[in-house]
Amino acid sequence: MRVIFAGTPEFARVALERLHAAGFEIPLVLTQPDRPAGRGMKLQASPVKQWAASKGITVAQPRSLRLDGKFPDDAASAREAIFAAKADVMVVAAYGLILPQWVLDAPSLGCLNIHASLLPRWRGAAPIHRAIEAGDAETGITIMQMDAGLDTGDMLLVERLPVAPQDTTASLHDRLAALGGRLVVEALELAACGGLKPVAQPADGVTYAHKIEKHEAMTDWTQGSAAVERRVRAFNPFPGAAGVLDGQTIKFWRADILAGAAPPADAQPGQVLAAGPQGVDIAATDGVLRISRLQKAGGKALEAADFLRGFDIRPGMVFGRSAAQEE
Repeated sequence: MRVIFAGTPEFARVALERLHAAGFEIPLVLTQPDRPAGRGMKLQASPVKQWAASKGITVAQPRSLRLDGKFPDDAASAREAIFAAKADVMVVAAYGLILPQWVLDAPSLGCLNIHASLLPRWRGAAPIHRAIEAGDAETGITIMQMDAGLDTGDMLLVERLPVAPQDTTASLHDRLAALGGRLVVEALELAACGGLKPVAQPADGVTYAHKIEKHEAMTDWTQGSAAVERRVRAFNPFPGAAGVLDGQTIKFWRADILAGAAPPADAQPGQVLAAGPQGVDIAATDGVLRISRLQKAGGKALEAADFLRGFDIRPGMVFGRSAAQEE
């Protein structure tokens, strides 16, 4: 089977590597253009491009696939490469570009998407973040036949995965990436012998995992302790949950609800109740959260004992709202 692969981040790289290891012929890889990254903001190739290049696989990086869009030359060049590949199927994983109908129709078996949720829950850009943020007990991988809608195509294979109580987006991402790689290989092996059975997504239970925006990082302590704790995990590693203290932004990388602890009746949400080597205890509306790993702007993430040696946090101080939140 000849497979075109379209993807960009590490989640996609894992699937590409699995497909290659399983022996599928991959004549072409599509990925996003190189982007500035790091402190030096130097152009950096995507994980998918880096891996494909290391294997000598042809890589195309169109800015758009729309022939009538802003970059028609890019799209036309990509179309030539896609048609020349003579692929049986295209596998798509976190690519980042909308596929117009001509792309969906190009391979004989169409385009299969590796989606990191149990569709139709969490269609859209950030299903892993949103599942943790919402407190879902389980998530999974759906292999889907792509159509013109936003993650609306028929389901081909589904496998569930529990969300552990301490899962961050980083840890859950890694398990889902491995599952996605295994499941797409299984899907293509079934497709080769006509064994895939499409199932329409149910009309009930549709939710959308909207893209994570940087402004969401600012912690709203009035949400309650469980919601804040989930957001700390959901926003690890990006964008990082944060709070503002004495005009400085501090990121929170680990938070735990103190069992049985209740804030004083006169405590404000976001008020520091204690600060010591074990962590910084902060009042929420219905409980107390201990932040045990913190980071100030321009610094490294540190355990609380080390962080407090260089940043003075005292009981009574209040993590306030940023200017952006007040608007």
